[in-house]
Amino acid sequence: MPATPHKPGLLIAVEGTDGSGKTTQAHHLCDWLRERGASVVFTEWCSSKLVSKTIKKGKRLGLLRPYTFSTMHATDFAHRLESEIRPALAKGSIVIADRYLYTALARDAARGLPADWVRSLYSFAHPPHLTFYFRVSGEIALSRILTSRQPKYYEAGMDLGLHEDLYESFRRFHARVTDAYDRMARSDRLVAIRADLPVGEQRVLVRRAVERLLKENGFAPGTAKGGPR
Repeated sequence: MPATPHKPGLLIAVEGTDGSGKTTQAHHLCDWLRERGASVVFTEWCSSKLVSKTIKKGKRLGLLRPYTFSTMHATDFAHRLESEIRPALAKGSIVIADRYLYTALARDAARGLPADWVRSLYSFAHPPHLTFYFRVSGEIALSRILTSRQPKYYEAGMDLGLHEDLYESFRRFHARVTDAYDRMARSDRLVAIRADLPVGEQRVLVRRAVERLLKENGFAPGTAKGGPR
C-alpha cells in the first residue's frame, strides 16, 4: 500500500540581534510544538558541517571582511537549506530556524553592503511562513551578554572601526542592525515582539501567532500535525 503523502511542512524563523533572547524563545517553541505531537526540526545560523568551522576560524583570526563575511555565511545557509530545511519541509515537519536570511540582510546592511546585492545573493531562499523579530535596546542586549561573557569581535562590529571601545562599538553596531531589522519588519512583515517583556509574556505572543499559522495551514488542533493533501 503506498504511503500517505504528507502535507508540506512549515518554516518559522526567529530573528533578532545578539542578546535579544531569540534563541531561548526558539527552544521554547520547539518544546511546545513537540509536546503537541509535531515533528520539529531545529536549525541555527552558521552550523553547516560544510563551512561553519572555516567561518568560525576566520572570525577567530579576524580575517573576514564584509563581502567575504557575507558570501561565506550564504554558503553555510545554502548548504543547510538543501541538506536540512527543504528535506524536513518535504516530509511535513515544522522547521524552526534560529536566524534565517534576515540576519544576513540586517548584518550586511550594517556593514555597508548594498541591500539589492545581498537579496540577490540569497534569492534561492524562499520566505518563511512566519518570522518573529525580537526587538531589544542595545543597552539591554549588552547587559544580557555581559552576564556570561564579553561581546565578540564581529558581534560588536569591531571590524568596522566604529569605536575603539568594545562596548561602544557594540552599541553602535547594534543600532545599525536594529535599524535594518526595523525596515524589514515593515517591508517583509516580520512579527515584532518586544524582547524586554517577561519571557512568559513573549512566549504567549509567539504561541498565539503560531496557533493561527497552524490553523490557516490545516494542521490538526492540539497535535500540530498536518494531514494528507
